[in-house]
Amino acid sequence: MHFRLLLLALAALAFVPAPAFAWSNHGLLTYWAFKDTPEVGQAPDVVVEPLDAFLRDQEQAVADLLAAQESWARANVPTYPPRPDELAFKADPSRDATARQKAFSEALRIAANTRFALFRQNLPGFAQEGARPMPFAEVSTLREPAFSMMRFFRIEPGERIPALLAMASSADEPDFGVDINCWDDSPSEWGKKYKFGKLPFGNPALDFSTQAPFHMGFYHQSSLIYKAAPFVARTYPTLRVHQFMGLSRLAFRTGHSYWGWRFAGLAMHYVQDLTQPYHASILPSVSTLRMIAVNTAAMAGWTGPKDSMVVLASNRHLAFERYEALLIYRDTAAGGKTPLIDALQGRTRDGVYPAWSDLYLRDVVTREAFDFGETLSAALLAAFPPKYVSDPSYDFGASGGSGDMIAEVMQRKPAERAEIDGAVNELMGHFGAHSRNLVRAIGTTRER
Repeated sequence: MHFRLLLLALAALAFVPAPAFAWSNHGLLTYWAFKDTPEVGQAPDVVVEPLDAFLRDQEQAVADLLAAQESWARANVPTYPPRPDELAFKADPSRDATARQKAFSEALRIAANTRFALFRQNLPGFAQEGARPMPFAEVSTLREPAFSMMRFFRIEPGERIPALLAMASSADEPDFGVDINCWDDSPSEWGKKYKFGKLPFGNPALDFSTQAPFHMGFYHQSSLIYKAAPFVARTYPTLRVHQFMGLSRLAFRTGHSYWGWRFAGLAMHYVQDLTQPYHASILPSVSTLRMIAVNTAAMAGWTGPKDSMVVLASNRHLAFERYEALLIYRDTAAGGKTPLIDALQGRTRDGVYPAWSDLYLRDVVTREAFDFGETLSAALLAAFPPKYVSDPSYDFGASGGSGDMIAEVMQRKPAERAEIDGAVNELMGHFGAHSRNLVRAIGTTRER
């Protein structure tokens, strides 16, 4: 009884401060991963169209696809709560675009107010004379992050844009409110309709934290964790990947290539998130025995070690993402000929992984990320200022962190710098390879 309670406390508390976001700019990373690829970089330009053009044209096909996806989820996603039958998408030519998009969102069980705006990101090589800036609030339902360098521009129906621009721009989209407040205890009208159950972990009052169970996948923890805290297994990135991959294939197959690439970018986001060790492990490098010991102490009234462990995990997660973001912006400004971007673009490892399947995200992507957690943690401790990764009295997120982390790391010993930069480059290699393998899986299906 006490063992179960302490593990429940462990699992719940470990998530409270955890950031809900992984990589800081999926669009820019995706751009570099695909810039010179025949699958995307050399694909034909696509004609921009609103979502309703695809939904209205393929209404029955979309209804059939979402019904098949629901059957798949019930059979293949552990802990999946069946979608209420009244939320099924049904063809109805008489409704307007707003009602059709709302029905589509509810059938997917994503946030009913998801924007699906027509936008493009400000990415290298895609400057456009007379481009009209687009406010963050028109793209996302969430507040703009404090350390955001993403910039958006309007695109119009009928406009032709490169396939790479369409897909890379959309790779950030799941962080723009797609998975917000979809739980029974969420303060949203749709959350109560979706019947996903209560938020498995995190704080339901913090909107951004409610997306975490769709962007994290804890498939490789100790069996003790799952037995004592089964809600740890209530994560659903495999569902989102399956949904958006299927929609991408349908859009390509029916001549709606713009939405083929948009949906591919949406699916890709979840795969890319799971290449991040802090999204594939509850507490990277912290053993189950240590977690048990710390929480045993907390149960006895000594909460200091537990609180410190949670703060340190959050700080390391955020500091690592800040460093990666600064590196990719720096390297992009320098023209892209850097080890980090070489790692993103290197295709030698693409064919090393197994063929894509419904189990690829769980058995390949998250296994790799989970196993890399200890290496990443060691690199962070070696290269980052101790204040950011070893001092539980400092809160990286609450303080705003540092915008000078590259300069701070440059002050470390060469071997220490090499350790963290090697870890970043290794993860960028995973990021690029898995992203390209997903697109090939969509393309292979399209070509049949």
